Amino acid sequence: MLLYLIRHGDPDYSTDTLTLRGMFQAEAVGRRMYDAGIDHIFTSPMGRARLTASPAARLLGLTPQIEEWSHEIGPEIKTTFPDGTFRSVTQMPNAWLRENGAQEIGYADSLTAPGFCGTALAPTLAYIEANGRDFLERLGYREEGGVYRILRPSEERVALFCHAGLMRAWLSMLLHIPIHIVWAGFSVTHTGVTILEFKNFPSGVTAPKCRCFSDISHLYAAGMDLRHSNSVRL
Repeated sequence: MLLYLIRHGDPDYSTDTLTLRGMFQAEAVGRRMYDAGIDHIFTSPMGRARLTASPAARLLGLTPQIEEWSHEIGPEIKTTFPDGTFRSVTQMPNAWLRENGAQEIGYADSLTAPGFCGTALAPTLAYIEANGRDFLERLGYREEGGVYRILRPSEERVALFCHAGLMRAWLSMLLHIPIHIVWAGFSVTHTGVTILEFKNFPSGVTAPKCRCFSDISHLYAAGMDLRHSNSVRL
């Protein structure tokens, strides 16, 4: 099975919709999903994710299924900055998240890292982990102690349209990388496509392998600019 994780297009956060640029991005990634031969489309309940999934669903003739658990992480990601302000940890310089030996903090203790120790993320991460595990089991892969029992070998291609924070958190769990390392080192752009492979080994167990991360070749193919989240030109 190939699992495609797609961030929503350029958003208008005030209305939870897409900007005109975001709509063009959604059309471009929709064509990519069509070319990839996606078998099932799932989406966050939030408007910007559903709108991004719409072109792919239209082109493929599929009805998106809402995954309530895959909504964006909320104010629980906020923490106190060195200047005393209370903001999202995403806005912190990545060096601050890794300084003072934090890069050596392991997976189990990653919420003790600078920045993350001041958040209220623990219940949210437990929620994502439990529901993400259930989602994969419904697709035929049951998590058992860090590996996945292959209940129903699948060659299907499954797309989940969701959000940057949700993706960072779930990728941390799926790939067993400390969350502060993922947050500090991996940035997902608008309609960036990340692909995880669950290979059907004869042993009957598997583990996800990242085959692609935040790819935006569909924007290049569509003649669009490649600005990462409206800032860095790639």
